[in-house]
Amino acid sequence: MKRALITGGSGAIGAAISRRLAQDGFHVIIHANRNLAAVQTLCAELAAQGLSAEAIQFDVANFDVSRQAIEGLLEQGPIQVVVNNAGIHDDAVFPGMSAEQWHRVIDVTLHGFFHVTQPLTLPMIRTRWGRIIAISSVAALAGNRGQTNYAAAKSALHGATKSLSLELASRGITVNAIAPGIIESDMSKDSFPPELVAEKVPMKRVGKPEEVASLVAFLASDEAAYITGQIISINGGMTA
Repeated sequence: MKRALITGGSGAIGAAISRRLAQDGFHVIIHANRNLAAVQTLCAELAAQGLSAEAIQFDVANFDVSRQAIEGLLEQGPIQVVVNNAGIHDDAVFPGMSAEQWHRVIDVTLHGFFHVTQPLTLPMIRTRWGRIIAISSVAALAGNRGQTNYAAAKSALHGATKSLSLELASRGITVNAIAPGIIESDMSKDSFPPELVAEKVPMKRVGKPEEVASLVAFLASDEAAYITGQIISINGGMTA
């Protein structure tokens, strides 16, 4: 059974991805930083369905802690799918943005990508099969007021995705990024009222976490073996 690591598994998108990959036959390792209880509840839900899951907790922004956690996981064998979903936003207009706001968003989203993915690559190469997927954002493509830090971090993932895909393509490993638009979550309910969604999204609705999860599941499958180095938008037709 192939193993898949999903970071940021306590949120709506991360939980949906974890459910879908478990249903597709992966043993899912669901990561949380602060909200371990939510991930443990999800693992129990999946186990009750006869699916394979475990929870893990560490701060992806911390190199030493992340490396220790990943090395512990690799003692059980390679992880052949990694979904880099962990990320935060700490919004402020740029003239008023603090150094802490800038660095924390970059640390979690961009440095976290390195801290988690880099130690997984050699074991993945040895199996000659792997899927590295980054969850980005429409903000990385179109920008967004008050999110210069967030857009910068997510845009950097695009460059990392394209470069890493070139390094790993001959090894049977694909590297792609998904850029969701407005996706249903507790946060989006407060930030995007229906009239704003109708204005911004040609489909006139928010996306569902399960729709993002379906795209992840496809990219993690054998059927997507010839797709790599791509930034794929899922946003209801938003122009970006």
